Amino acid sequence: MNFTAIDFETATGHPHSACAVGIVTVEDGVITEEYYTLIQPPNNEYWYRNVMVHGIKPVETLDMPTFDDLFPEIRKRLYGKKLVAHNEAFDRNVLMKTMRYYGLYYDELELADPWECTCKIYRAKGYKPANLKACSQRNGIELNHHEALSDARACAQLYLLHDGQIKLRM
Repeated sequence: MNFTAIDFETATGHPHSACAVGIVTVEDGVITEEYYTLIQPPNNEYWYRNVMVHGIKPVETLDMPTFDDLFPEIRKRLYGKKLVAHNEAFDRNVLMKTMRYYGLYYDELELADPWECTCKIYRAKGYKPANLKACSQRNGIELNHHEALSDARACAQLYLLHDGQIKLRM
């Protein structure tokens, strides 16, 4: 099983305000690579409520590259891949809108469509709630919630578990 799990954190309520991304590559059912970076959002603007969720502050991204500068690294990890996210509509929207903001073309990534969504998968299994924290706790998956790499890793593990590729404590 080959796929890439992704998670974004945003600095504001605007989807083009990515301030962190975690990307986990899975090949033959095994996590083979993890990538994490902070991203300087447009004008390094943050909303207080977003900071309260993920803990990333403007001072931490002031000297970080913007998304367009980081895009070559992100692109090589996403190009042509099957993507999985826990709330795929959110993460797909952040990727698309951030790319558009910087004049980049989403279609050039040649991603499998649609993305897989572990939230939908676990909701269909009867999980209530089906948020990432609850699904991770129920399956014994370690999670530092709203840290993009931890969220992407937990999503990858949930996807593997759903497919029977790994066995986690129930």
